[in-house]
Amino acid sequence: MTPAQRVDYRTAPADYRHWKLKFEGPVATLAADFDENAGLRPGYKLKLNSYDLGVDIELNDAINRIRFEHPEVRTVVLTSAKEKVFCSGANIFMLGVSSHAWKVNFCKFTNETRNGLEDSSKHSGLKFLAAVNGACAGGGYELALACDEIILVDDRSSAVSLPEVPLLGVLPGTGGLTRVTDKRHVRHDLADLFCTSVEGVRGQRAKDWRLVDEIAKPAQFAAKVQERALQLAAQSDRPADGQGVALTPLACTIEPDALRYTHVDVAIDRAKRTATFTVKGPSGAQPADVAAIVAAGAAWYPLQMARELEDAILQMRTNELEIGTWLIKTEGDAAAVLASDAVLLANRDQWLVRETTGLLRRTFSRFDVSSRSLFALIEPGSCFAGSLLELALACDRIYHLALPDDEARAPKITVADANFGLFPMITGQSRLGRRFYDEAPAFDAVRARAGQPLDADAAFALGLVTSNPDDIDWADEVRIAVEERVSMSPDALTGLEANLRFNGPENMFTRVFGRLTAWQNWIFQRPNAVGDKGALKVYGKGDKAAFDWNRV
Repeated sequence: MTPAQRVDYRTAPADYRHWKLKFEGPVATLAADFDENAGLRPGYKLKLNSYDLGVDIELNDAINRIRFEHPEVRTVVLTSAKEKVFCSGANIFMLGVSSHAWKVNFCKFTNETRNGLEDSSKHSGLKFLAAVNGACAGGGYELALACDEIILVDDRSSAVSLPEVPLLGVLPGTGGLTRVTDKRHVRHDLADLFCTSVEGVRGQRAKDWRLVDEIAKPAQFAAKVQERALQLAAQSDRPADGQGVALTPLACTIEPDALRYTHVDVAIDRAKRTATFTVKGPSGAQPADVAAIVAAGAAWYPLQMARELEDAILQMRTNELEIGTWLIKTEGDAAAVLASDAVLLANRDQWLVRETTGLLRRTFSRFDVSSRSLFALIEPGSCFAGSLLELALACDRIYHLALPDDEARAPKITVADANFGLFPMITGQSRLGRRFYDEAPAFDAVRARAGQPLDADAAFALGLVTSNPDDIDWADEVRIAVEERVSMSPDALTGLEANLRFNGPENMFTRVFGRLTAWQNWIFQRPNAVGDKGALKVYGKGDKAAFDWNRV
């Protein structure tokens, strides 16, 4: 991929082309004003506030700015700066000209951004209010659905709609169907009517069907939004007098076969189709109290590492499609990792610590839902302890080198308090809980050894690692395992991994991602959607889609 084709997820408000951000005390307003000539790829215009990946990259950045730089903000109002249109959803022409992989990655990142709104509402008291002041369709309504509440202008023309099935032959790909039922509890038959209608639903009917929470006439709309935004803000415990932390530009050296950050390195082996992620533990004196954490700002290790790891995951997902197996390593001092975790746990209710924990939680979850094979390699110098052990627990397999004759060099892992629920998966389970199905004997045996460094044999006996080869067998066993994995069908592996990783309780988030992987992924490849006469291909050309009427 040429430098011009790479997607860069790093941005800042001064570079935004699509969003306008305003702050008024406890309320931030994020207004959609998408520049139709600033699409991320050539070949389409972002008319009527339709969006592409570039729009969502800015949205993700803006929400993080609010989280970290503006602790006084308790409610975020999402609205539009354009007349009569809130957001018309994902740009259809972009979808029509995009590869299958691009469409699916786009939907996944969009899902994670919307899920992040709900995550912040649940865990850090940041509330979201959609002020729908115009037509709101498809992905635009899905953005509104991710908010805590929706207020729709009652101007006799503005409507909410999910028209993907009748209009495009695809599904609302960022959780629309799931949120309509699981979150808003729209009755099944009404949801069926709604999701097969191009026109959508407006006014009182939208409220009666639970598609929105409130409606307001144009003359009262702004006042109603402000009133409700302040009411939501009153429910939050974010500090009115908190000192924000500036998210300074993220330094990343991009080489032909590597990404290099301060705490994260990614080395790509194109011949083997693997990438090795190395996450470095903290070094030097670390903040021990809240004042020191605030003083460290964006350079505080857990915050900087989380930002770097998130960026690395996103870059590798989008820009390196053929690198299907990620090898996860760590290096550093396990004691320093555990000391850093202890500060997180001791101050978990402080707003900055809470937001940093949230960023770590969401970043680790990006590993869980990445369509890549993940193998952890525990070698001398590793620091898979506490929060960094989560990286191994997220993997499909864990290989732990045994050095029975060299106690000093033998790599060890340490289970800590942070592994028992500080970073839950999107299922709500801890990764340890997922690993052992929350079954008491295995889970209790691990808890009994918490805080103790475990060598390969001890970790294997507890079921914490997949294999514990010694130094004679290590190189060959790991090489064969990786070569076998790389040789398998990527499509089959994606389905296999998604099924096995999420073996625990179902909830709205797991259904959103599961349905994206299974249904939208499939539909995006069907001729009815993307064939020469498929609905996505002929949209806007005046032709009628030609469907194969066989039910599959």
